[in-house]
Amino acid sequence: MTALDLSDRGLTSVPALPPGLTRLDLYKNALTEVPASLWSQTGLRVLNLAANRISALPPGISALESVHTLDLAHNLFDSLPDELGDLAGLTEYLYVSDNRLTEFPAAWCRLGRLRYLGCTDNRLTALPADLSGFASLRELRLYRNELTALPESIGSLGALRELHLRGNRLTSVPSSIGSLSELRQLDLRENALVSLPASIARLSKLDKLDLRWNKHFREPAWLRDFEEAGCMVLR
Repeated sequence: MTALDLSDRGLTSVPALPPGLTRLDLYKNALTEVPASLWSQTGLRVLNLAANRISALPPGISALESVHTLDLAHNLFDSLPDELGDLAGLTEYLYVSDNRLTEFPAAWCRLGRLRYLGCTDNRLTALPADLSGFASLRELRLYRNELTALPESIGSLGALRELHLRGNRLTSVPSSIGSLSELRQLDLRENALVSLPASIARLSKLDKLDLRWNKHFREPAWLRDFEEAGCMVLR
């Protein structure tokens, strides 16, 4: 046996697991903690702990060197360990949405091969100053947090195709965002934007720019030309 699906079973603890698992699904149970025995499953590639009642993740998570997809969403975490940044095999997805996170650990920026990061519906007020370590990130979802600003280093995410920032408290975005040459979608809905940097007009691959529900936004002159060039702009 290499894959084990224990989702939606009402489990309050993790049963004895067979050795050699590569996929373990514990979605939608009633777990309140992660047993240390799980860290012996060093061959795991997919681990789903979403929709439980877990409030703490032990540093032992770093033992899962082969994990490429990790789902921790819909739990009770108010923090997560720096050791997540040591998961060199984490290349596909990291989901930490719908928790109580107030801090985005700078250590996560060591995940240089990660392609998708979902950190929505938390309580983040800021991002690390240096995001350049996310060299492979293609999709970053940060909507419904409490961000008031983005670091200039957001422009260093050269592989990024989708950036979702709906429902934060942004009044502006840095001009470096114009360096995201692969960006296709930029969602800025429900913020407090007043203006946009002209550098966005350089994003030749951007096909959707969502600006709805920014009450005090002043539309720049270049935006209509950008729209006529092929980008769908939602106001």
